[in-house]
Amino acid sequence: MHIVFVIANESSVPYFNWFADEARNHPDVKFTFVALYGKRPAMLDEMPEKGFDAHWFEFDPSNRKSGMVRNLFRLYKLFRKIKPDVVHTHLFDDSVPGMLAARLAGVKRRVITKQDTTYHWYYAPKWVWFDKFNNWNATHVHAVATENERFILENEKAPREKVHLVRNGFPYDLMTASKQEHIDEIKREYGMDGRFVVGTVARYIHWKGHHLIIEAAKEIAKKHPEILFVWAGSDGGSGYKDELQKMVDDAGLSGNITLLGWIDRFKMPSLYKCMDAYLHPAVREPFGFAISEAFMNGVAVAATKTGSTDLVTHLENAYLLEMDSVDDIVKAISMFIEDPEKRKAIADAGHEHALEHLQFKNMWDGHMGMYEGRG
Repeated sequence: MHIVFVIANESSVPYFNWFADEARNHPDVKFTFVALYGKRPAMLDEMPEKGFDAHWFEFDPSNRKSGMVRNLFRLYKLFRKIKPDVVHTHLFDDSVPGMLAARLAGVKRRVITKQDTTYHWYYAPKWVWFDKFNNWNATHVHAVATENERFILENEKAPREKVHLVRNGFPYDLMTASKQEHIDEIKREYGMDGRFVVGTVARYIHWKGHHLIIEAAKEIAKKHPEILFVWAGSDGGSGYKDELQKMVDDAGLSGNITLLGWIDRFKMPSLYKCMDAYLHPAVREPFGFAISEAFMNGVAVAATKTGSTDLVTHLENAYLLEMDSVDDIVKAISMFIEDPEKRKAIADAGHEHALEHLQFKNMWDGHMGMYEGRG
């Protein structure tokens, strides 16, 4: 079975590498990887080293429409040449040309993962028609969590028989590969020793809820001045990170909230090991990779019931926050600080939850089921 993975605006994708590594154990599975990217992507070096072909088609998201049209023809030509059994796209900018090209090229199984569902619905309604167009071109629409699945069915009106729920998963050993030298380095650089550290890993965009944390921090810091909130993520050039920093400074919280910016992937497990709690008050989340990573690393999680918290039970394996509630953030973090036994129990149960539901093997099996027509 020959599967083509296509993605736009990413030079390297961790789970593409995981699929390539796992495929070595399955000689009947072959992958080809395609990156639609502005400059030569890392994928071109990574995948040949693993024994798989990788292709690069230049794509500038600032010229989105013309770039999609050009890549429609490039992808069509590629698919006609290599004749894959499956074409699988992952984000909107690759799905518009990728799904249509695969359909025109006669690829029988066309899978679209809806990692960025809801964005157009709330922020760019004129593009919703194209979300539905992608679903029409696909034979399988991959939902990554229950909320994601419900949105696809109810808002995008995708046919029930096309929609398949397969949760994302992670290689446990890789996601928990912390190093003491990195832990010491992070703690030293950001002054974490002697502090109660609450981490958030998310892009700097409004619906991730950073502004809610600032409001909650005003109250928490009054009683617990040792609190330190650390935020890792990128704003993708939007400038929202600068706005958040100004909000932090204006609130007098520069000693309690630190914006770390981007952290190298290989240091992420060590960053989680520096956290006493993980906080994710997003308004919506198709999946929320970082929440799952926190579970895997044994960190007590407080998050809204969105994305990958769909199987979580409140106060058993996480603290499920009320949506848009500053007061509930204050309540959750205060409980984690003041009741360390409860915090540890929640962290341990969250870790067990990750072992059961969030392993990469589950993701691999679910994908193969879609490709083979078993799910």
